[in-house]
Amino acid sequence: MVILLKILNLAVTLTAAPLLLGIIIRVKAWFAGRTGQPLLQPYYDIWKLLRKGTVYSVSTSWVFRAGPLVSLAVTLTAALLLPMGGLPAVFAFDGDFLVFVYLLGLLRFFMIVSALDTGSSFEGMGSSREAAFSALCEPALLIGLAAVAKITGHASLTPMAASLQPALWTAAGPAFVLVGFALVIVFLSENCRIPVDDPTTHLELTMIHEAMVLDHGGLDLGMLQYAAALKMWLLGLVLVGVVVPIHSGFLCLDTAAALLCMGLLAVVTGIVESSMARIRLLRIPPLLIGAAALSVLALVLVYR
Repeated sequence: MVILLKILNLAVTLTAAPLLLGIIIRVKAWFAGRTGQPLLQPYYDIWKLLRKGTVYSVSTSWVFRAGPLVSLAVTLTAALLLPMGGLPAVFAFDGDFLVFVYLLGLLRFFMIVSALDTGSSFEGMGSSREAAFSALCEPALLIGLAAVAKITGHASLTPMAASLQPALWTAAGPAFVLVGFALVIVFLSENCRIPVDDPTTHLELTMIHEAMVLDHGGLDLGMLQYAAALKMWLLGLVLVGVVVPIHSGFLCLDTAAALLCMGLLAVVTGIVESSMARIRLLRIPPLLIGAAALSVLALVLVYR
C-alpha cells in the first residue's frame, strides 16, 4: 500500500507540474482583459517540442547536448524526495532536505555550463546573473529548511511535513512566518518570475533564464521547459507544506488540500505578476539577501 502511495505521489507530480504554468497564464490574461491560452497549453507546447528535432552549433560540445538531459534527470531525482499532502515521498532518509537543495544546485550548474558552452556573450550574461542570484537564494532555502527541521525534530522531508501541525504553528509562529516569507521570495526567484525576472520576454538584456536557453530547440528545449515546470512544482510543494500545514489524517482530504493550495499558489503568482513590474536588476541582490536574513533570523528564534 505504501509503495502505491509513493507511485501515486510521483505520478501526480509528473503530470500536474505544467498545469501551474497554465493557471498563471490564464490569471494574467484575465487581469489583462483577454481570453488567454487554454489551461493545458503548456502541455501542448512541451509535447510539440519533444516531437521536434534539434540543431546544434558546430562550436558546441557534448556539454551543451548533455545539459538538458542531465537537468531533467536531476529534477526528476529531486521529485523523489518530496511528499505531497498525505502521500509520502518515494525516498525518505535523514538529511534528504540537504540532498534536495544540492540537487537543485546541480540542476542550475548544468544549465549554466550548457549555456556557457555556446560561447554566446548573451547567454554568458544570463548565466552570470543566474549564478550570482542562486548564491543568494540557496542560503535562504537551506537555512529555512534547517529551521523547520529544528522545529519539527526531523531531518527528513516526509516526517518533517507530517509533523507540521497547526499546534506547532502556534508554538513557533514567528519563525514559521519568517521562513514563509523567505520561501516566497525563493519561489519567485528560482522560477524566474516577476519581480525578479520576466519569463515571457526574449528581447531585453536583463533576462536571466530565457537568456540561457536561447540556443536550445526541439527536444532539448522541451526537456528544459518540463524541468522548469517540475522545479516550480517542487518549490511550490515546499512553500505550501510550510505555510499551509493541513494534516487531517485522511489521505484523500490531505492530498486534495495540497493540490488546491498549489492551484491557489499559481493564482497568487499570476496576481503578483499582473500587479507589479519587474524590479531593477541592481535591486534584486538586496531582495535575496533579505530572504536569507529572514531564514537566519528564524533559525536564531528556534535556537534561542
